[in-house]
Amino acid sequence: MLTSKRIKSVDLFRGITIAAMILVNTPGNWSSVFSPLLHANWHGLTPTDLVFPFFLFIVGISIFFAYKNKAKSKSTYNKILIRSLKLISLGLFLNVFLPYFPFFEELETVRLPGVLQRIGIVFFISSVLYLNCNWKLLLGISITILIGYWLVLGFLPFSDGTLPTFNRAPNNWSNFIDSNLLGNHMWKTDYDPEGFFSTLPSIVSCLFGVLIGNLLDKHRSVKKLFMAGVLLLALGNILDIWFPINKAIWSSSFVLATSGWATITLAIIYYLNDVRGFNFGDVFKYMGMNAITIYFLSSFISKIMYLTKVGDSNVHSYLYNTIFVQHFFSDQLSSLIYALTVVLFYLGLSYIMFKKKVFIKV
Repeated sequence: MLTSKRIKSVDLFRGITIAAMILVNTPGNWSSVFSPLLHANWHGLTPTDLVFPFFLFIVGISIFFAYKNKAKSKSTYNKILIRSLKLISLGLFLNVFLPYFPFFEELETVRLPGVLQRIGIVFFISSVLYLNCNWKLLLGISITILIGYWLVLGFLPFSDGTLPTFNRAPNNWSNFIDSNLLGNHMWKTDYDPEGFFSTLPSIVSCLFGVLIGNLLDKHRSVKKLFMAGVLLLALGNILDIWFPINKAIWSSSFVLATSGWATITLAIIYYLNDVRGFNFGDVFKYMGMNAITIYFLSSFISKIMYLTKVGDSNVHSYLYNTIFVQHFFSDQLSSLIYALTVVLFYLGLSYIMFKKKVFIKV
């Protein structure tokens, strides 16, 4: 049992997750990527599928520690709202920005959802719920959302009497609702992985983080963390029998399974770093201290590199093909080395920001 109020493993876990987000988002060549670094085609779970729910889970833990002693004041709610709007605005900016004239995508077809937009919405709703509900009510709300989402997607017939399916198309309620609400403002014509309806269960990913944060704060117990993680993982895999684990529609089984893995991962990091005192991975902790800033910069710079022309190619492809493609490496390994180089760059930037005491709060 530790007496220190600061739980170092939370910062470390956040930084590792951001590094993983950058790794899977910036391969050298999207057609040459090791399968664990790609999302599942539809149903299923790969290591890459864990990354975004892990971050929402950590957002929940951060909400717990940030607001556990905060009063339900107008000032607190205003700060939550402003931060949410900042996150949503940054995400929309990434979607519309072009590094050349006219500098903005066509508004008729620009994608509206996105990673930062979902984080902003989830942060706002989860924070408000946390300030107004005890842990039992939060658990009840989470269970209700997961069951309700399953019942709608699995059993609610369409207006013509057609039964729904969990397939990408047709007759998938999540994709149907997104298509009708978002129209041309989706990632693909038939679905968006950060769509409107699937944001509902993603809130539970964050609320589970709040609940695990509460468990960690009260008990500081590796055993209880690990047991909670195993329970969530088991429930997710059991529910997978009837409601397949699926990131694209953020299925209820996906929420349970990924929250289980996140809790187990946190338990391991907490045991090694906070309990045993193995102070490893400080460089990831520095990245965690400017998590949103680093993620935004990586996405922004990557978009510029893809859209800035160099001859018949672009900056990204030129650098990759000139420096990283080598005959003694396989295409997949070359692509991975490029991604790792990008991660190292942002780890270095995070360290410089830490040493300069630059902490940008979004």
